This record gives sequence, structure tokens and C-alpha cells, in this order.
Amino acid sequence: MFLVPSWPVPPGVRALCSTRAGGVSRPPYDSLNVGDHVGDDPKAVLQNREIFARALHAQPVFLRQVHGRHVVRLTQETPDGIEADGCVAAARGVACTVMVADCLPVLFATADGMAVAAAHAGWRGLAGGIIEAACEAVRDADAEQPRGAADVIAWLGPCIGPGTFEVGSEVKEAFEAQDAGTSALFELHAHGKWLADLPGLARRRLAALGITRVYGNDGSPEWCTVSNPSKFFSHRRDRVSGRFAASIWLA
Repeated sequence: MFLVPSWPVPPGVRALCSTRAGGVSRPPYDSLNVGDHVGDDPKAVLQNREIFARALHAQPVFLRQVHGRHVVRLTQETPDGIEADGCVAAARGVACTVMVADCLPVLFATADGMAVAAAHAGWRGLAGGIIEAACEAVRDADAEQPRGAADVIAWLGPCIGPGTFEVGSEVKEAFEAQDAGTSALFELHAHGKWLADLPGLARRRLAALGITRVYGNDGSPEWCTVSNPSKFFSHRRDRVSGRFAASIWLA
């Protein structure tokens, strides 16, 4: 029902990623859809979010994601629906949360266990700098104790995989304009299209920041949202789809 990241974070850091199992939504949103913007019954979404919150034993804050790079700082009073694609928290019991259905959820924790962050990284957000913005936010969460890249740990959640993420040349060119080395993460496909390695692109950007402790999605098929219809929602596969969520918080 839930994925628990396996990564060496301090004991006070908790993280959880939902799947599509365990909720109350009816097809095509079956069943643990937490997205309130996809056409599902609002009452079912609210109940699913309550199920998710009970599993966390913390309060998830759901953002209004727009494929940008804005990161908001969360407190116990932060309401749902703030426009942002990343969030950071140093307060305990409030869960940085991103919703996805093919885009890449990226979770961050500081090695001292004093701050956490989450980022919603589709290709637009990734090219636009959401990972860099989230990393900066979690490093600067405590102004009196600034942290370096070596103090940040990252986890990549499920997303559309390298074998299914077909994109046009404009996507490839957007990344190559910033980093020519990303060309190796695009494979020529049929009709002038390319297969893009989204987790690979994220790992490359993290490495460029100096973040070397990166766990989770390695691009293998079991992490692919498109290829695992019983486990993950996928907008690319189904068009009308629910959303699953990845959260990180300080217990």
C-alpha cells in the first residue's frame, strides 16, 4: 500500500510514498487518489487524504503544483493549495508533500535531521531549476547553521521510466542548452522522438550540486509509473488519472 524509502537518514526523519492502493475512489481514480484537481469526487479525495495523513502520523500539506521552481516554507499553520512545486520544513509534524502521476518526486533531508524538503520534478520543473531551488531551501532552513551539499541526502521516487518517456527534440534541446552532457540521457526513438531518462537527469543535476548521497529510483522498470498500472497512477498511460503522493517530515 505504501513505499517506505530505504536510505540512511537520521532517526527523526520519516518518509512515505503512497501507491494507488488502499483508498475509496472509484475508477478511473481507483483507489487512493489524493489529487483534488483531476475530476474525482471531492469527498473521496478528502477521505483519501485523511487515510494518507493517518499513515504518516503527521499533517501533509498539499501544494497547487504548476511545474515551476518556487519553494515554500511550511509551518503547522500552512494551508493546502499554496502555489509551489517544492516545500521545506524545519517544524515537526508537518509533512512536505508532492503529488505525482509520472513526474518525479524528490525528497531531501539534512544529515543532522533538522530540515526536510520535497520537490515535484517533471521535465519542465527539472529544466527550470526546481531541484536547485529545493536544495538551496533545505540547506538554508536554519540560517544560524548553514549546510553544504555534503550535508544533504536525496531520495528519488517512482516516475515515468527511461523506456517509456517519449519526448520531442525541444525537451532534449532544453537540457542540452544547460548541460551538453545530458545528451547521453536521451535515446533516439521512432519518428524523430527521444526516450528521456528522467531519474538520470535528476541525478545528474544533484551531482552537479555536489549531492552524492542519492537513493531510490535508478531507472529500472519497477520504478516506472507507466509500466506498473496496478501500483501507480500514470497520466501518460491513462490520460484520466489519479495522483499518488510522496511525503517527508520530522517526527
